[in-house]
Amino acid sequence: MPIDFLTNYDWSRLLAWRTAVNIIDILIVAFFMYQLMRIVRGTRAVELMKGIGVILLLKAFSVVFQLYTTEFVVDFVIQWSALALIIIFQPELRRGLEHLGRGSLFGRKRRSNPSEVIVDNLSHAIQYMGKRRIGALISIEMETGLDEYIATGIPLNAELTSELLINIFIPNTPLHDGAVIIKNYKIATAASYLPLSESPAIPKKLGTRHRAAIGLSEVSDAITIIVSEETGEVSISRRGNLITDLTHDDVINYLNKELVETEKEKETLGPIQGFIEAVRKGVSSK
Repeated sequence: MPIDFLTNYDWSRLLAWRTAVNIIDILIVAFFMYQLMRIVRGTRAVELMKGIGVILLLKAFSVVFQLYTTEFVVDFVIQWSALALIIIFQPELRRGLEHLGRGSLFGRKRRSNPSEVIVDNLSHAIQYMGKRRIGALISIEMETGLDEYIATGIPLNAELTSELLINIFIPNTPLHDGAVIIKNYKIATAASYLPLSESPAIPKKLGTRHRAAIGLSEVSDAITIIVSEETGEVSISRRGNLITDLTHDDVINYLNKELVETEKEKETLGPIQGFIEAVRKGVSSK
């Protein structure tokens, strides 16, 4: 009976099934390789990928020509490279995984889009304080959590209104020193302490507020708005960059682009695509 089964079984069906499985397997690997190329394209990670390619070439060269010492060193580097990559790109991977966790794949509700009213309240308060040279420091939490800095301030958890922002920064009031941190489009805290940047490239004419804003931008992707107490000039810091001398329209356009339009784009992305975009943005900022 077993012999009859083996001789009479249509093995072509099994081979066809295995071929289909192999094709699917190759397509899955090709898909992830393509997405990896999308992540690193146009970023500094391209140089890292070139370095990995050099190591793989050294590995092949040492095997072909039996260079045992070189092969031993290359094998050691390869063994620790995975851990090194995780350490180097830890912030970007964390942001990507957080975005994936917020996706519909896990059935969690996404954060609602910021309304134009919130952007108007921010811009109105900034314009009011700029004209009257009222110093202000406002940080908006994006993908990277700011709980560490929220804990240093006075909790408010209040609705974001221009009147409240203006009153917080009125000189000689208990809350005017430090930063306001906005989380989930509410004022989470006031009088929070932000990390000061130690970059020697920061001009000496910029004060503590600007240095704190740049310092936060070096460790997170938060948007920080600065109103100078001396000149009333408005600046915005993000991802280690400082944009200075902004007009009222510049502020509105920037906030609409980074808050409203970005959130609308997230709503149209699936969880996997959102993960890719979150990691890509993080890598691009390096």
